[in-house]
Amino acid sequence: MRICERIMPSSIRFVIIPTEHMTQRHRDTEKTERKTTFRLFFLALSLCLCVSLAFSYAPKTRRYEVSRVSMGCAYTIVVYGHDPARLREAAAAALDEVDRIDRLMSHYKNDSELSRVNREAAKAPVKVDPELLDFIAECLRYSRESEGAFDITVGPLMKAWGFFRGEGRMPTEAELSEARSRVGYGRVILNQKDGTIFFDRAGVEIDLGGVAKGYAVDRAVAVLKRHGVTSALLSAGGSTIYALGAPPGKPAWEIEVQDPIEPDKIATRVRLKDRALSVSGSNEKFFELNGARYSHVMDPRTGRPVQGVLSVAVITDDGTSGDALDNVFYVSGVERGRAWVNKFSASEVIFFLPDRDRKWKMTRIGSQTSAGEERRSEISTICPGRQDLGFARRRLDQYRER
Repeated sequence: MRICERIMPSSIRFVIIPTEHMTQRHRDTEKTERKTTFRLFFLALSLCLCVSLAFSYAPKTRRYEVSRVSMGCAYTIVVYGHDPARLREAAAAALDEVDRIDRLMSHYKNDSELSRVNREAAKAPVKVDPELLDFIAECLRYSRESEGAFDITVGPLMKAWGFFRGEGRMPTEAELSEARSRVGYGRVILNQKDGTIFFDRAGVEIDLGGVAKGYAVDRAVAVLKRHGVTSALLSAGGSTIYALGAPPGKPAWEIEVQDPIEPDKIATRVRLKDRALSVSGSNEKFFELNGARYSHVMDPRTGRPVQGVLSVAVITDDGTSGDALDNVFYVSGVERGRAWVNKFSASEVIFFLPDRDRKWKMTRIGSQTSAGEERRSEISTICPGRQDLGFARRRLDQYRER
């Protein structure tokens, strides 16, 4: 005997059916149903085992960090990926690219291509490496568009004020006048057809220290991309940072910006993804005299250090423009910066200004906004406390050798 369930129009009834009355068709149907049930069970079990094995053998995400001193600061790279050997190879290749840029653009190394230009270009036009020529042409474009606020011929002023390999000093008026006579981006004459550079007077020199680091960061990021890296953070001494993608499980890299007065505190946080952050500050190199602070950030037009600004942070699409523009906005100031922010490629500029009551205050301006508008951005509110975010925190508090 067996029990079957029949569904009637008005109710559910259980009816006992004698086994001898079951037809062969019923028996075949029952066997088929039993086989199907077993097949479904084993299929589900197999799928569970496959999923479990897939998770067990899935490659783990690895983190690799490496640093190397180049261009007068520590370049640090953090990369994420599945293959540790490939991560090491990619990071090493990126740092090798930074060293290559240093050999090309350093004004400290006597055997660099730039040092050769500085020695010879006042005598006659000098044939220059195409990469260096194009880069200098780009720098001169920033000089023209910023009306001289950014100037790669500022080297004589840096030496007069003691910031070249030194901590600074007050020059005499005669020294300052002589240095100013050798400064001016218009004194650099490029012939891109012939690939040459010429200086229109003796004593002119090019100093790419304020922008070459950002270019080196961009070149290193390009190397990482060629090696298949999609998640990385690259820092040039903490003053120029590029965030490639985002760290695993997070929407962006979170960077902490140093307090311009108290280095152990944090002024603000910035979230970056495929963007660059460049910072220029008066606490990098400075000296104090008679209660006034004189920093290494020069206004090439006056020949004197900029006053009234503690530091400036700029968010851009790449490190090269960031390094140029943090100088442009530092020199131009907030009001001129409001008029210029849409002119340049910066999406956000943060000014840290002196304030009697709070030591400093933060003023933000962003592209595509008017002076009175507050742009919705990637920058958080002021956080005076200290929070350790590992790599980003350690590197951003090292505003050195810009």
